[in-house]
Amino acid sequence: MDFRLTADQEAMRDAIAAICKRFGDDYWLKRDRDGGFPDDFYAAFADNGWLGICIPEEYGGSGLGVTEASVMMRTIAESGAGMSGASALHINIFGLNPVVVHGTEEQKRRMLPPMVQGKEKACFAVTEPNTGLNTTQLKTRAVRKGDCYVVDGQKVWISTAQVADRMLLLARTTPLEEVSKPTHGLSLFYTRFDRDRIDVRVIDKMGRKAVDSNELFIEGLEIPEEDRIGEEGRGFEYILHGMNPERVLIASEAVGIGHLALARATAYAKDRVVFNRPIGQNQAIQHPLARNWMELEAAWLMIMRAAWEYDSGLPCGASANAAKYLAGEAGFNACQQAVMTHGGFGYAKEYHVERYLREVMIPRIAPISPQLVLCFIAEKVLGLPKSY
Repeated sequence: MDFRLTADQEAMRDAIAAICKRFGDDYWLKRDRDGGFPDDFYAAFADNGWLGICIPEEYGGSGLGVTEASVMMRTIAESGAGMSGASALHINIFGLNPVVVHGTEEQKRRMLPPMVQGKEKACFAVTEPNTGLNTTQLKTRAVRKGDCYVVDGQKVWISTAQVADRMLLLARTTPLEEVSKPTHGLSLFYTRFDRDRIDVRVIDKMGRKAVDSNELFIEGLEIPEEDRIGEEGRGFEYILHGMNPERVLIASEAVGIGHLALARATAYAKDRVVFNRPIGQNQAIQHPLARNWMELEAAWLMIMRAAWEYDSGLPCGASANAAKYLAGEAGFNACQQAVMTHGGFGYAKEYHVERYLREVMIPRIAPISPQLVLCFIAEKVLGLPKSY
């Protein structure tokens, strides 16, 4: 086995890092303080052709795999952009994979190029206030009326809805009591974000102020039939094509921000002198940082395994979930240790590590909790009885 990146992957990583270098610590500190979508950062990636890294070349993308996307997202987070930068681009990388896999040729040519070119921003509207990760219990309804669907319902924790032009929406088209399996009767749409029919309310949160999170209240939204992806009632099946890549990519971002925090802590430990010696000379500082590096590297190997499995067309559910769990925990541990290594200065915004700690909570919690990952591994890998 060869664990090295290929020459092309290294060149891609260096090109991504060069873009990120134009957006330094002061840029992200201001975004964290003032908010506002990082349009210039987003545009830089669009102008250099990276928004469609996983989109086939015939639709304007790069046609690369989740492996390359993982390297890209780790590089972005590790550059100093953290989750603010990674989340600004996140849905472009995995979100429209159901369109790539199940869309018609007309849909692909209509829907994919505008996103790749940065002309349209999208949001991913699945989660609801009262269902959480129990996706089969979604209450948002899409009722067929002639050649369109009329949608009513609520969604929550929808990123980038303040700036979105389109949304990938999962809604129930057949009532739950009328289907033989709860996974049936859900349909997937990619459609215009009509603000006359969607009330968007921002959620004030602890971190990643540059990328908004929102509640959506949808009333009487009309979606034309041609915006439905695949067959009616099979949306849950289609959405799974985006879930495993999302776990892999957010794990990559967690490793990236973890390594970013570790680098900051290590540099500080070398320079900070207390009792006439650098604090990095003390094993109480050295050992936790060394442990952080090992945890992050182990998580990265699992990410690369999951990405390889996905790109090879192999089952990757166990690896993708394991990668997300390991990276979420390793990233959190590294960011927390970075704050502790800085001592009181770790609490100061000018040292940045407190921002990393706030932001790393995202890949630890979302898009699936660490507890549900453990349940998945227990049931699907170990064969234990389902616990929920």
